[in-house]
Amino acid sequence: MGWWFGRKAAPADMRPFVPAWLNSAEAEEGFARSVEGMTAYVRSEAILALFRSGAWELGAVRGSSLILGGAQVVGSRAGAIASATGGAIVDAEARTAIDQILTALRQHGLIET
Repeated sequence: MGWWFGRKAAPADMRPFVPAWLNSAEAEEGFARSVEGMTAYVRSEAILALFRSGAWELGAVRGSSLILGGAQVVGSRAGAIASATGGAIVDAEARTAIDQILTALRQHGLIET
């Protein structure tokens, strides 16, 4: 490290990894630097921030699945499901409920539209 650690006079590769958005004045002077993949906890919002593609992304969670209690509860988006049509006996109330369920699944991104 060295006596300059944490100082603006430090060589660029020895400056601390501080999220640049925490203090824009220091960021403009080149003191604070953020690197691709850096993660920071934003205490005021109680969320994580990820430095991705040159910008901070706040609150987004990325992954391939959500596992709770050892069981996968959310995975990749499933294909589209069509609304109920046809049939010998038409139950209008059931079809209304099914359409509401399908709408909610689409809005939450769990199934294709």
